[in-house]
Amino acid sequence: MTTYWQAIETRDRSLDGAFVYGVTTTRIFCRPSCPSRRPLSANVEYFDAPASAQAAGFRACKRCRPADAQHPEANLMEAACRYIDAHAEKFQLAGLARHMGYSPFHLQRLFKAALGITPRAYAEARRVATLKRELRQDRPVTESVYNAGYSSSSRAYEQSGAHFGMTPATYRKHGLGAQITFAIAAAPLGLLLVAHTEKGVCSIAFGDSDAELESGLREEFSSAVISRNDSPHLAAVLAHLNGAHRLLRLPLDIQATAFQRRVWEQLQLIPYGETRSYSQVARAMDRPSAARAVARACASNAVALAIPCHRVVREDGSLSGYRWGVGRKQALLNKERQ
Repeated sequence: MTTYWQAIETRDRSLDGAFVYGVTTTRIFCRPSCPSRRPLSANVEYFDAPASAQAAGFRACKRCRPADAQHPEANLMEAACRYIDAHAEKFQLAGLARHMGYSPFHLQRLFKAALGITPRAYAEARRVATLKRELRQDRPVTESVYNAGYSSSSRAYEQSGAHFGMTPATYRKHGLGAQITFAIAAAPLGLLLVAHTEKGVCSIAFGDSDAELESGLREEFSSAVISRNDSPHLAAVLAHLNGAHRLLRLPLDIQATAFQRRVWEQLQLIPYGETRSYSQVARAMDRPSAARAVARACASNAVALAIPCHRVVREDGSLSGYRWGVGRKQALLNKERQ
């Protein structure tokens, strides 16, 4: 896959509109295809839009004029999104490619470079958004499913696990009836809570008291039926925390946007005992200007250790915030490095 720096090196016009780059030595920002002399990669910063570059103190290049009206490729992606919005219920990449006059492969590459997800993932996200909107209006589940463009209720239920963390019927009732079981045990970094539904783990949290942990769980899942009992996953989490095994692979039942899922999947690839910066994670996703969005996705992680957000640090290696305390983050990293 073409990286942003490779696009600059090859002056790839297909990525004009997907990002702009600023040169720190001149404080000028350009399109990827700019004919100006290429800068050193160490002197380049990436931005998702001209406005972001201008806000950071860069001024537009007079040769490629990146702040002018949108590049045709950006207009193309807007047209592609409009087409998907209108045909999400029966989306086919081949149909979109024919409509736009591009090959499926080239169009998918342009779309993912611009939006960070594939056209099919975008179509599914739009369909799920429609389903959620229908359900929030208290329409019957079956009616909502078909209004959102699903061919059957089974198809909607199949997709709902990744987007809702619960079935459409449960979502419509604001989580009412969802069964969550949790257990709390002493751990090296304080008390540890592990909670699960029938589908998988929905929360792993550190705390200083049983009351604090249970209160946080009930607040997060305010409409669910929550009970305290043994957890089949608690032993695995404790063993991992104690260093008995490095990999922690659990079935998860968590809600996430498409971008959050991409970030969390990337975090699970960081080896035990190593760290990555927020910008490194963003670049690994081919979204070099999304470091702040990566940080927000890390902060929204509800399953400590299973998604190892503690392994993401600032660019200089220093520690940033951690949902369960910076002290715990430091202790986890120290233990993994031993």
